[in-house]
Amino acid sequence: MLRRSAISVAIGMCFMGAALAAETGGLRIAITAQGKPVAGATVRISSPSSLVTKTAVTEADGTVRVAGLDPATDYKIEVVAPGYSNFVASDVAVVSNTNPTVSYSLGGDAGAQQVVVTGSRLVRVDTTSATVGTVLNLGVVESLPTGRNYQSYLQLVPGVKPSAGGNPSSKSGVNYSDIGGATGSSSDNVYILDGVDVTDPSTGTFGSNINSEIIQEQQILTGGIPAEFAGGSGLVSKVITKSGSNEYHGSVNYYFQNDKLVADYKNTTSSGFSTYDAAVTLGGPIVKDKLWFFGSYQKKARETDVVNSDTGQFMRTVDRDDRLGFLKLTWQATENDRLVASFFNDPTETTGTTTATTLNNRDTRRKQGGSNYNIQYSRDMENLRVTGYAFRHIGEVSDFAANTATRNTILFRTPPSPALTQVQLGGFGSDTISERNRDEVGINAEYFWETANSGTHTIKGGFLVSKNEYFEDARYAGADKAQYQSMNTAQGNVSFTEATAASSAWTARPVVAADIPRIITGINGSSATNRAYFYSLLDANRDGVISDPEVRALRFGSTAGNPNGQVNLYRIVETVASPYTVEATGKAAFLQDTWTKGNLTVGAGVRAEEWTHKDSKGNQSAKFEWKFAPRLNVVYDPTGEGRSKIWGFLGRYYDPIRTNMSDFAGNLTGPVQEEQVFVGDRWLTFRTRGGEKQPDAVFAPTTKTPFTDEFMVGYATNLGRDWTASIAYTKRRTRDILEDYDLALYSDPANTPDVEGHAAPNSFLYLPYSYFGYPSKPNANYVLGTLAGGKRDYQGVEVSLTKAKRDNWMGSVSYTWNEAKGNTNSDSNADFQGDWLALDPRAPNAYGPQPGNIKHQFKGYGTYYFNNGLELSAVFNWNSGLLYTRSQLVSGRYLPEMDDAYVVGNTLDTWIKPGSIGSQTGPSYYTLDMRLKYTYKLAGAQKLEFFVDLFNVLDKQSGTAAQALVNSTGKYQFGQSNAFVEPRRLYVGARYSF
Repeated sequence: MLRRSAISVAIGMCFMGAALAAETGGLRIAITAQGKPVAGATVRISSPSSLVTKTAVTEADGTVRVAGLDPATDYKIEVVAPGYSNFVASDVAVVSNTNPTVSYSLGGDAGAQQVVVTGSRLVRVDTTSATVGTVLNLGVVESLPTGRNYQSYLQLVPGVKPSAGGNPSSKSGVNYSDIGGATGSSSDNVYILDGVDVTDPSTGTFGSNINSEIIQEQQILTGGIPAEFAGGSGLVSKVITKSGSNEYHGSVNYYFQNDKLVADYKNTTSSGFSTYDAAVTLGGPIVKDKLWFFGSYQKKARETDVVNSDTGQFMRTVDRDDRLGFLKLTWQATENDRLVASFFNDPTETTGTTTATTLNNRDTRRKQGGSNYNIQYSRDMENLRVTGYAFRHIGEVSDFAANTATRNTILFRTPPSPALTQVQLGGFGSDTISERNRDEVGINAEYFWETANSGTHTIKGGFLVSKNEYFEDARYAGADKAQYQSMNTAQGNVSFTEATAASSAWTARPVVAADIPRIITGINGSSATNRAYFYSLLDANRDGVISDPEVRALRFGSTAGNPNGQVNLYRIVETVASPYTVEATGKAAFLQDTWTKGNLTVGAGVRAEEWTHKDSKGNQSAKFEWKFAPRLNVVYDPTGEGRSKIWGFLGRYYDPIRTNMSDFAGNLTGPVQEEQVFVGDRWLTFRTRGGEKQPDAVFAPTTKTPFTDEFMVGYATNLGRDWTASIAYTKRRTRDILEDYDLALYSDPANTPDVEGHAAPNSFLYLPYSYFGYPSKPNANYVLGTLAGGKRDYQGVEVSLTKAKRDNWMGSVSYTWNEAKGNTNSDSNADFQGDWLALDPRAPNAYGPQPGNIKHQFKGYGTYYFNNGLELSAVFNWNSGLLYTRSQLVSGRYLPEMDDAYVVGNTLDTWIKPGSIGSQTGPSYYTLDMRLKYTYKLAGAQKLEFFVDLFNVLDKQSGTAAQALVNSTGKYQFGQSNAFVEPRRLYVGARYSF
């Protein structure tokens, strides 16, 4: 038996996230009669979806807190009080990690609930929490036209930006990458599936999939996140799965779509495709009231014809095959002891890429997915619940070239733009096998303390150890084990200056003026024969020294040995191929207290983390000492009825360094590549990448852990019986951003102001070796350090209105405005900032609107339930367009457009042009999707359901993004839409369940 001191579960965390150990929620129940509190009423809470039934008795004020409830939407609350009629409320929903108030009146109309709770949608205010987020359950998402995966459901959340790949940005999360100019992919989020943090420890994106039909609850947190969670600069998505019941139940479904169900394409050449999605689920008792099981298997298959974006001609057919398995056992050993074990996997194979700008010779097949194992034990002890857990996440992302010919990307001066067939010669260039694994163990506790006169305290604490491994085995293809970037023969007879100048308008620039000192060093370090040759070619004044101007005078034009007879400029050669493993091990602890007295709740907590990185030889490459992230929130219920709140939050979120940086600074025993430029009639190595002799990178001793500070204020209230309205203001600042530095450009005291792209000691960008914690230059190409002057600033307002399911319908609308500015989009990805002075955050014109941001968004969805089994629903999304930068292509990166070199602050470089950063706005567009669903009831609990989804009902094939390259290649010119809303299309399915 539990009184108000019943305990809800604590939460475990892991690298960049939280491992949710035995997630439960609670209710604060208030019983009144004729407006007065009823003391001594017995409250019984039960659900066919839970192995535990809770019973409690109301205190003198008529209230009772019941916790430790499994998330479900079918709870029954029974109230028995002497002198009053018995009261029953059904279809009550419990959400993990929340404790909202529900009030019931005895002796009168049973419908006199002050707060509405239904199984399809929650509309209530948790007056003890300042966390901002959205709770979705299967009843909501199954009624709406969405993609059938937990990533698609994120698009229902206010402020979450569009994402084709399922990794959306939220609030201040980065929504843009220089690499390929990609938008709609954030590395700031945390993804938790059934207690396992499946966030890829290398990329920061989701690392596993599951069958969407096994989701019991998905909770998406976007702000005001308490200390029990890591991360926070992006969203936190937590999925809790079903757990069986005392009755056998299950389902069989089949969904399909093909190109015959799609309208004609207006902007691109249509391609044929067909896809199906079939799944089975089964759950029930092994031992009634003691041991339950729940399992699922899903098979997805898609066949896609890919056409050339330039010509519209058929290129290839790509097959994708997903197989998603799941099994969960729940053992309620005693009333107070529970053991849960689960397994899920998602092996996926794709025969090629569906990218229309990738030619067949550059195609790759992919193998990805993995397995996840999780075990959790929890015990209730009066006012204390303790939970221990352990999990393992195994992930793989491996790519294999379809064509083993040497890769050769051909460069052109624009305009006009070359065709893809002119640019993409040779194969993809390499095969890569990579694994991203995580092992974690942790313990958490929660204690509920009720004082006589000072209110109540809910105290949570926890500790964990997490080990993250990254394994890679990469091999270059081709006879010479090299990847080339060559100039076309018609335009390639140019000087070094013409090949590297921004004004030359090349489609890419693999070598830049800042490489000249490396080239000179490479010449001086070459063999005696080669050195003599280079000096005879370049030392024009025969003074025994090769100078910057003499390198700039070098002319290209030779095609000797080029795999496609083009002009040699640059190549990277693999000299050593070997597998290797690096790792990062973390410890984390948290402690927080939620104090409630009367109408006021104050939550205070702190999270501490320590991370150690090891290189491929097992030695420590970096240690980030304990960092403390405080979180504070204040919530006030102005009426005391549990129907509204005014709240504020202030906190810090740390963003631990991922294993991609362990890789960058830890590859001592893996592959080694040499970057080379063609000088005269031979190749010259000017930089070696990887290996122990000269590591590619090292962590600077002074490197700090990036963080985001957040301030929020808001108001939320119930309106009548069905509606909830809320408004929130958010202000964020991100600092101590990580980046890699080339110290030859920034810190060499011998640098002089006349050398382009190098900071002399009197330069405003100069950083002495001491900034990085060194007395002199370390032995490495790059140094991972804190980006001097790097910052991102965000503010936004979010307004939402939600209606519960009543009178046959439910729905929600939201509007978000935000302003995001900054001078960097680096996010633990070692970009070009730190390698090019003109891109330095402190450089002219670097600060501006963040590319990838969307200033305005409006979202709405709703469902109407007819009495004859029909349901009709719709989802509407509008946004004001992506911000983007006027860009140039350099080494595969979309970098800001630049001027030719000039001097600023004693520093010569090709500075960013004014008004380039985030100055352009892509097309505004909207989508309207609808679903028609029919349910035919059979005997008992059996039923048949039929679904028809109609996406893009109005067939508005609007542009969704614009070409950002000023000197573009291929079909689309600068500013033209180059991505579009898919045409109107049908998606059809059926399900039998029992």
